[in-house]
Amino acid sequence: MRVKSSATNASRIAVPGPREGVGLGTLQAALGVVAFSLTFPATAWGLEGFGPWSLVAVRSVLAAVIAGCCLCAVGASRERGRMRWRLELPEARQLPGLAVVGAGVVLGFPMLTTLALKTSTTAHAAVVVGLLPLTTALLSALRMGARPSRAFWAAALAGAAAVLGFTVQQSGGSLTAADGYLFAALLVCAAGYTEGGRLARVMPGWQVIGWALLLCLPLTVPAAALALSYEPVRLTGHGVAGLLWVAVGSQFLGLVVWYRGMAAIGIPKASQLQLAQPLLTLVWSVLLLGEHLTAAAPLTAAAVLVCIAVTQRSRS
Repeated sequence: MRVKSSATNASRIAVPGPREGVGLGTLQAALGVVAFSLTFPATAWGLEGFGPWSLVAVRSVLAAVIAGCCLCAVGASRERGRMRWRLELPEARQLPGLAVVGAGVVLGFPMLTTLALKTSTTAHAAVVVGLLPLTTALLSALRMGARPSRAFWAAALAGAAAVLGFTVQQSGGSLTAADGYLFAALLVCAAGYTEGGRLARVMPGWQVIGWALLLCLPLTVPAAALALSYEPVRLTGHGVAGLLWVAVGSQFLGLVVWYRGMAAIGIPKASQLQLAQPLLTLVWSVLLLGEHLTAAAPLTAAAVLVCIAVTQRSRS
């Protein structure tokens, strides 16, 4: 394997071809949203067969293996009848940002939400995490100096109030440990998204998550081995299907089609599609897990979506 020190070359996976139209780009972005909306139900299935630490660690290792194969395949070429593999390494100045992405998106968010789902329903978690775009906007303003309008911040505060009211009402007047995990997950994931968005300006977006996964391997491989030795494993159909989905669908392939869709139709249009993600998760929780929604869950989700829609229009 030959190594080159550059991460700025175009990628066959990250950049759509010129013949890919708006319709295909919209479809790809929509598939990414569907993949993300299935994360919580798939995690709940995975917990039927794996412990929380095993699920998160094995998920990250599997996704990193896929990402590594794709990174090598993109740099592959045939020279003198022989296949040569080139791995395009990120630049040294990009490593701190990739570390933040890994800590937030690869490790922190999956671990904290998995712990939360041990005692919380996916419907409840979906509504709370519906605040993620607003949390990301707050950290982006602090990190990158963005100055959204007053309407944006008013909608952000309204969304925060709706989410806090829902969590307190569902918890009988007080926040639970699961809510603490979920709100911590919002912060670490928003930090990972902010750094990932900044890095995506100088390298293909799918490579951002790919390298973040690979950089976490020195932690996730021993963590997976240790967790599997201590936590009981039951290879049920739901457990295996949930693990495979969060590893292949949510952690990697969903991001691939999502970034391809954004490249084809633009970030503003793609972001509007993601407003449906919390409601989709609520639907999956009923269809796949048999959960029963209270009237507050869909109403709160709808309120959060309205607030996010206002922030999207305000920023544009």
